[in-house]
Amino acid sequence: MIIATVLGGLTVGSALMVVLSHHPVRSVLYLVVTFFLITANYVLMNAQFIAIVNIIVYAGAIMVLFLFVLMLLNLSKEDEPRSSLFLKFAAAVAGGILLVVLVAATHDASIAARTPIPDQESMGLVKNLGQLLFTKYVLPFEISSILFIAAMVGAVLLAKRDKQIIE
Repeated sequence: MIIATVLGGLTVGSALMVVLSHHPVRSVLYLVVTFFLITANYVLMNAQFIAIVNIIVYAGAIMVLFLFVLMLLNLSKEDEPRSSLFLKFAAAVAGGILLVVLVAATHDASIAARTPIPDQESMGLVKNLGQLLFTKYVLPFEISSILFIAAMVGAVLLAKRDKQIIE
């Protein structure tokens, strides 16, 4: 319980640093730290598969993409847009509306009593996910794989066609 509380506090703190950091590259690096802390929370919840996917997809691929775009744009202070009083007012109104929605959403929420779950040790494991994917959800799984293959072939054909037009 103490570890989860400390990890939660660190996660919220690093997420706040993402928003409060003035330098974009530092903000992205704080976001990487936030993703690693979220992964640690997933491990504490015995969801190892989601933790690994979070590391590979978010902390790996998406953060590399963010850093690449930030460094490609080469932002400087002169290129930043000036913030007006209207934009600050609009941001405050949007934040207030978000706060009202969050309070309304959590107002009726109740804390569930801890009830024992029959097989808690195997909950969240890849074995259970694989068993569900290849028994109950085999048809949607196969259809999505065909869709992904068609998308990859389409992307390759579009890339080749653009290359031939340029030459």
